[in-house]
Amino acid sequence: MKALRLTCTAAVVLWTAAAWAQGSYSFTNTVNQPIPDANPSGITLATNLTGMSGTISNISLSLDVRSASGSTAFNGDLYAYLVGPNGGYSVLLNRVGVGTGNAFGYSDTGFNLTFALLGSPANIHFYQQGTFSVNGAGQVTGTWAPDGRTVDPQSSPSSFDAAGTASFNSFVGTDPNGTWVLFLADLAGGNTAQINGWTLNLETAAVPEPSVWALMAVGTAAFVRFRRRS
Repeated sequence: MKALRLTCTAAVVLWTAAAWAQGSYSFTNTVNQPIPDANPSGITLATNLTGMSGTISNISLSLDVRSASGSTAFNGDLYAYLVGPNGGYSVLLNRVGVGTGNAFGYSDTGFNLTFALLGSPANIHFYQQGTFSVNGAGQVTGTWAPDGRTVDPQSSPSSFDAAGTASFNSFVGTDPNGTWVLFLADLAGGNTAQINGWTLNLETAAVPEPSVWALMAVGTAAFVRFRRRS
């Protein structure tokens, strides 16, 4: 009986260690680069990340976009997406505010915010329909869900009415190591924004080795037998 109790305890310890072992990583990229005005080619920012273990369990991205020198940013002009190295694609911004009745989108001047997977943040696309705040530079702040709308950013306004599907969920379970790509573009003329920088935050969960799974199975089986006898 004592041996069974020890086996069960070991199984619980192994299961807990396997389930909760994780890593937390943060990568900051300073850019200070204008986003070409009215140019769908935009700018592509790539960063190669290595040294992480496990697969992605959580992700967030902080973005600092503001007015370029001598100009004023216009949020409704901007389009941005993130691509992971081993799967995962999320549309961060897709001409926020554009929809039926608004062909140009919102006129706030930039973003200094975080896009997040967890915590049920509100979607960024129609942020003016809810509670939002801006800082002294006119940048929208806070924590938001990515826009997610996969429609062509130059589509008719009504195309933006439907909710998006390209969220951060697509990164979960993938290997975080490799080249991450952030793309930004300005789709309308007259205003110029620049990206100052972005920070990618990743949490990973370890995948137990086959031998660990085998030990867990043995411990679980012993636990079941013990329960039936008690």
